[in-house]
Amino acid sequence: MQARIYSAVVAAAVLLLPRVISAQQSNPVADAFRDYAKESAKNLIAAAEEFPAAKYTYKPTPAQMSVADVLLHLAQGNDYLCGTIGGVKAPSRTKVAATDTKETLMARLRETFTFCDQALASVSDAQLGESLPFFGGRSMTRAAIMTLTTGDWADHYSQYANYLRLNGMLPPTAKKPAM
Repeated sequence: MQARIYSAVVAAAVLLLPRVISAQQSNPVADAFRDYAKESAKNLIAAAEEFPAAKYTYKPTPAQMSVADVLLHLAQGNDYLCGTIGGVKAPSRTKVAATDTKETLMARLRETFTFCDQALASVSDAQLGESLPFFGGRSMTRAAIMTLTTGDWADHYSQYANYLRLNGMLPPTAKKPAM
């Protein structure tokens, strides 16, 4: 009798395990994007935090954005891009300017990455091909906007990394981990 029960349990496990594994990995692209969003948030916030408040007006050349301008651009982009990808409206926020305090600007950046976490929570791979309204009255697939967003975060982290190095500081990802 025990052999029969044991055989039935093993057979059930063999039959159901692939379904369980498949169910756990049913959104590999959306899950990877959410993971990248969290990592980008960590790095971009750490990079902006690294700059002293007095350096928030720094820009390598007159044509480039200042540290504060990049932060505001990121915050606005997070609300628009994550809201579009997640199919949710970004919250109404009070206006902030590049001349506001570092604390005010950092709070805004953190708020928008928190919004990204919320907006992206329900995105699934089944939605990747859906056409969404985008800048300039055009449409793009959700996957294309996710790809564009990934590039935008990488671009601005690279920008901050360069600004930091030009000021004799190391970007967060270049620092050795604490032992």
